[in-house]
Amino acid sequence: MLTRSAIERAVAAALEEDAPWGDITSEMLIPESATAQADLIARETGVFSGGDVFAAAFRLTDPRIRVELTVRDGEPFEKGAVLALVTGPARGVLTAERIGLNFAQRMSGIATLTARYVAEVAHTGARIADTRKTTPGLRAFERHAVVDGGGHNHRYSLSDAVMAKDNHLAVLAEKGVSVTAALQGAIARLSHTTHVEVEVDRLDQIEAVLAAGIGTIMLDNFSLEDLRRGVEQVGGRATVEASGGVSLKTVRAIAETGVDVISVGALTHSARALDLGLDVRIS
Repeated sequence: MLTRSAIERAVAAALEEDAPWGDITSEMLIPESATAQADLIARETGVFSGGDVFAAAFRLTDPRIRVELTVRDGEPFEKGAVLALVTGPARGVLTAERIGLNFAQRMSGIATLTARYVAEVAHTGARIADTRKTTPGLRAFERHAVVDGGGHNHRYSLSDAVMAKDNHLAVLAEKGVSVTAALQGAIARLSHTTHVEVEVDRLDQIEAVLAAGIGTIMLDNFSLEDLRRGVEQVGGRATVEASGGVSLKTVRAIAETGVDVISVGALTHSARALDLGLDVRIS
């Protein structure tokens, strides 16, 4: 969840990074008495995200600056739309401009890309989910943007759920430990509220995993045919997640195999920043 405190910590750090000893350009060139009006303009079509973050960049720079958001997070917009109105002391507006734009462009880019994936699978029962492939320190922001685009969040961190991946299973195999027994032992020690997911990369691994009573099985880098066979083999005994090789070109066909969830690292690690601009007028 993207909280006010998380926003203020990250934005304050970004402002400190960008102007550690002040904005000397604005201080030298712009009269202290000057005021500014600015419009946040969409230079391409997209889905908005990061409104509160954009506003925080200006509020933390100078509390006299006012930001009026004209669209809400999650709303689509067309090229040329005015997304926010900014008014206040010109020095502060110019100092905060880049940080506000950086967050809004990044988050709106993620929301826009996510919406494209969601649209591709809308005719199926599959949901699009993100992964932990996020920018360090900005996970809450990027995952908020995924939800704004109509997607869903995977586990937030390593502390949230058990997720046994190929390397975990490889260690068990090396030690001669039964996967089923190891998973059953873990489930017995866990809180009943803790979800357990296991990744497999072959059809012949499915039964041993399901025998432990896990909640979700991830079919990683399966062919379309093997995804169909895997869904049939699981037969509703667990939620089926597909991962690996997912792109806008492949996601529709993956969804049509009958999987419940498709996790897409590209939502956060490969999203292009959306082209937004701040048109400033000084008075």
